Amino acid sequence: MYDFIKGELAELNPAYAVIEAGGIGYVVNVSLITYAALEGQTDAMLYLHQVVRDDAHLLYGFIDKSERELFRQLISVSGVGANTARVILSSLSADEISQAIMQGDVNTLKRIKGIGLKTAQRIVVDLKDKLGKSATEQDIFATANNTVRHEALSALVMLGFSKGAAEKSIEQLIKQNPSHSVESLIKDALKGL
Repeated sequence: MYDFIKGELAELNPAYAVIEAGGIGYVVNVSLITYAALEGQTDAMLYLHQVVRDDAHLLYGFIDKSERELFRQLISVSGVGANTARVILSSLSADEISQAIMQGDVNTLKRIKGIGLKTAQRIVVDLKDKLGKSATEQDIFATANNTVRHEALSALVMLGFSKGAAEKSIEQLIKQNPSHSVESLIKDALKGL
């Protein structure tokens, strides 16, 4: 199994890239997202997934590990092959696909060429729990920020400030410093209100 390939970008088109590594040109199938990231580059580094079939050994390349991981999740769904997964990743960003799956948004997935209602439903059912378990640190920190934000907002509203003005002030302060404690957030918000 190959993990990544790094070398000179010998050829690039929307369907594949040819990367020369060690004097050998490797044809690597890519999504449109990866194609757009490689455009104009002379060297490339792609994370790989290898598919071995009776008639071919195919390489699929991804600009980052999260795109590759989502590809692997998609091909684990019955009825979704490597080319279908590549079309899905070419139609929407990895974040948009994950969000659609987590929210059970079958209609967004159905709009992708080649994805019917049953396939879209199968993708949601099969991957919703798997994607939910792989929460990133950003999700964890976002939850912590939401708790701090909520407590600070409640305190400011109880002090008599309008909810809209308090929300706006809190949002600006959290953008400036995401590691605010509830107390410091309230103190800084009071200075601005």
